[in-house]
This record gives sequence, structure tokens and C-alpha cells, in this order.
Amino acid sequence: MELMNHELVADLELRHIRYEERPVRGRDGQPVDGLHQVWIWLDNERQLNSYTTAAVKDVILAFRRASSDRRAVAVVFTGAGSRSFCTGGNTEEYATYYAGRPTEYLQYMRLFNDMVTNILLCDKPVICRVNGMRIGGGQEIGMACDFSIAGDHATFGQAGPVHGSAPDGGSTDFLHLHVGYAKAAESLVLCEPWSAHKAHRLGLINDVVPVHRAADGELIPNPRVICDRHLDDFGRVVHGERKTGAEAEEARRIAKSCTIDLEPLDEAVERLVTKLLYTFPDCSRKTLESLRKKKLEHWYRNSETSRSWLALNMNTEALAGFPAFELAERHERQIDFVKLRRRIAEGRRFDRSLVEEVLPESARARAAEILRDEPATADALR
Repeated sequence: MELMNHELVADLELRHIRYEERPVRGRDGQPVDGLHQVWIWLDNERQLNSYTTAAVKDVILAFRRASSDRRAVAVVFTGAGSRSFCTGGNTEEYATYYAGRPTEYLQYMRLFNDMVTNILLCDKPVICRVNGMRIGGGQEIGMACDFSIAGDHATFGQAGPVHGSAPDGGSTDFLHLHVGYAKAAESLVLCEPWSAHKAHRLGLINDVVPVHRAADGELIPNPRVICDRHLDDFGRVVHGERKTGAEAEEARRIAKSCTIDLEPLDEAVERLVTKLLYTFPDCSRKTLESLRKKKLEHWYRNSETSRSWLALNMNTEALAGFPAFELAERHERQIDFVKLRRRIAEGRRFDRSLVEEVLPESARARAAEILRDEPATADALR
């Protein structure tokens, strides 16, 4: 019998990401005939797997393909290399194309919203394999997944309020469901990254595995992080916090001597897929569907108005924040926040001259060139 193809676009080549079918293993460790798992890879390692507009389109279609794949037991969503799962939207595109073009960004955010929605509606369990940084929009698409397993070199967090945006692509909808309101507010506004151990302690991820391999071949916990559970002088748990002072210097030295080995991470993902294999497929789907309703409740309520606000923000704070991050020297990727707040308090218009005034010196020339090429962007606020 020839079965119907339910892909949105059948046989389409996905050119901006990687789509891979891998064997699924039974409890005996052997591949199971007739079934597989799907791995979807963000494949922009040079730019820390930030997603371009073209990649977002491919992710949407990839999840639609995996969702309708009768032989797929689970979907693993990950990134290329060992530095990053995903750091969010591609800041080069944001700074040089979308900044100052709110209606263009509105269309981009339609695609982004569809990407998050397709993850949340996937008919297969979705595992986020966190192979490094999960920051900004990467945190948002990661939290749309059902399970998260991380190497203990990974970091988790937001970037929006420090770089000209708001984490309204899912993080303001999802994060408090994992870690509670107080810790969510701390992460979303202050943008201070969490270690994988802290993310695990707070309930953001399911498991964390060591990936630092020392020179003698031994796997060791992340040297930069307090990995054993103990209390500070005030009785507070400090497990998962980064080491400071002299400890931090020694930790950096040890970490630098290690290599990152993701094989333990892959083994942990494989073990989870095997566990999923031995469940009723429709009962598992319905269970996750019911659980996802908590995320979807917030997502459906907020995603469209968030999309509109994020688009309009491309004419104000994003017009300063994204060029600062993308165009400035590495050590000065933030605007002069004090000057910006003072100028706004003085009643200044948020126009091109204000943007140029608060940018880091190393970004001003290139940013001014971009802004001059788009006279209808910042000047539209006059």
C-alpha cells in the first residue's frame, strides 16, 4: 500500500540546516529495524549557530517533516560544533538589514513565531541537545522542546535588555514555568548567564553530563563551576555558580588544558531516545500535548502582540543595540546606557543622532554609514 505524504513541501532540500535520520537503539544496544530518530542541526558554527532568515524557514519545514514521519521515534534539535546550540537570531542580519526596517522585521517575526509553534506542535517528543551556549532566541527555541540534555560546558540565558530587545520570542512565556517568577525575572532582565549545573538545579533542563576531557583522558566536571552541592556562609546553595577569585584563575587554566568531548552528551541523548521507544506512541504524544498546553497558553496569548512590539522596536532601542553588538570591538559591544537614559530624561527624540551618540566609538562609523543608507528609519521618528 502506498501511504500518503503529509509533508508541507515534499522532497524539499533543506540547504541552510542539516536534517539527519539516525538509528534508534533498543535496550540491547542494537539498532531497531524500521524505526529511526531525526536530528535537526542548526549549521552556522562560525556565527555560533545563530539562525538566519533562510535557516528559520528550513527549521519550520524540518519539524513539519519530522512530525509526519511515521518511522520517527523522537526528534533531537541541536547545533553544529561544540561551542553553541544557538545564540539566537543572526545579529549580522539584524544590524545591517532589519534594524530600522520594522515592517521587514514584522515578516521575519512571523517566520520565527512559526518556528516556535512548529516545535511546540510536533507530533514527536523533541529533545534539545545543548552542545554549548543556549542564549537569547536559542534559549527560546530550546525551551519550546520537551526535554533538554546539556553538556556541562553549556550556558543558558538571555541578551535582549542588554542588546536592544526583549525576550518576547518565548522566554517571557516559558521560563517561569521551569524556574519560577523570581529567577525568571532575574535571568530575563539582567541577562546574566547560568551554568548548565545551575540550569539543572533550577529545573530548566533534565540532565547535565561532563564533557571536559583532561589531558590524561579522564572526564572531569566543568572546572569553572562549583559542581558539588554545598552551602555558603549564609546557608545558601552555591552548586552551579561560577568560581571566583583565585579559584577562577586556576579553573580557567584547567579548562584550557581540556578538550570538549561530546560523546557523553550523545550517549545521554541516545539513552533518552531508547526510553521513549518503549512507550506507547500515541499515549506519549497526548501526554506531551497536554503538558505543552501550559506553554501554548502563554504563547498564543502573547506571540502576536510581541511580534508587533519587536518590529516597532527596530526603530528605537534595537536600532542602537544590534549595531553596537555586531559592529563594535568585542570588548565594547554595549551602548552607553547612562548617556541614553540621561538623554531620554532630558526629552530627546529617539532619532539617528541619539543612536550615533550612544554607540561605542568603534561602531559609529559603520553604523552611521548604514543609517545614512536608510534615511527613513531613525528619521521617521522626527
